[in-house]
Amino acid sequence: MKVLANDGISQSGIDALEKAGFEVLTTTVAQEQLENYINEHNITVLLVRSATTVRKNIIDNCPSLKIIGRGGVGMDNIDVDYARSKGLHVINTPAASSHSVAELVFGHFYGLARFLHNSNRDMPLEGDANFKGLKKSYAKGTELKGKTLGVLGFGRIGQATAKVAIGAGMKVVAFDPFMEKADLELEFFDGQKVHFEIKMSSKEDVLKQADFLTLHVPAQKEYVIDEAEFNQMKNGVIIANAARGGVINEVALVKAIESGKVSRAALDVFEKEPKPEIQLLMNPALSLTPHTGAATNEAQDRIGTELADQIISILK
Repeated sequence: MKVLANDGISQSGIDALEKAGFEVLTTTVAQEQLENYINEHNITVLLVRSATTVRKNIIDNCPSLKIIGRGGVGMDNIDVDYARSKGLHVINTPAASSHSVAELVFGHFYGLARFLHNSNRDMPLEGDANFKGLKKSYAKGTELKGKTLGVLGFGRIGQATAKVAIGAGMKVVAFDPFMEKADLELEFFDGQKVHFEIKMSSKEDVLKQADFLTLHVPAQKEYVIDEAEFNQMKNGVIIANAARGGVINEVALVKAIESGKVSRAALDVFEKEPKPEIQLLMNPALSLTPHTGAATNEAQDRIGTELADQIISILK
């Protein structure tokens, strides 16, 4: 049986699948050629990440397919319910990349709090001629310890981000319409574990309390953060979106930055990905990454291994 990992898979995943007798193809097939490729090569398992979509045409016209796998959490690029109604297995790896995304969020937060995204640009250009000026410009940083992190969406990634926040000495307030509370277990290097119970607050309360705000929600029809939500926030809030492009109104975000409501923000995902608006790319108040939340070696190893284990369990 053949597995097409169209958006790539870790070597650990390839090794596990090949050991179980699968042939793994890592050719990146263009979206418009995918249906023909699957049929010509008699593909049994199609693995994707965010770059490839699997809609009804592929599900209907590729009879060899038995499994569609998504390396990661969100499956909005797959017609999941339709595929399952046609007898296909649809799998993903919801826990594998949670901590990687959480660390990226805090990489942005620490950088934004101390203007690292700006000073790393300016020092090579002006560090020798304007050292004192730059020092003055970036001398008003803030600490994360003692501040309040607001988390919108408290699934696996939201909880992983909250754990990092607690480790940094932050207070955590969270909103999730699908739960009332969550028990977080923090594990430390010497085997000690500490438990924290986080009770859900209303969305409005989270917006009002947060010094730092992070989104971990699925793609939705409406904006989760729009002009009305910005108006409820503290002045000077710092925001991160490493969830999905389109959950924040980017036009409203730029306006909130211009008004001072939002002091700085981090975006790992964009409404018009893979061609973000130039106004975002050039905005000095934004710290930007190209959708790399899950892009760590450790996460990719976990994703590959978990996908392989699920495939083997289903087909062997």
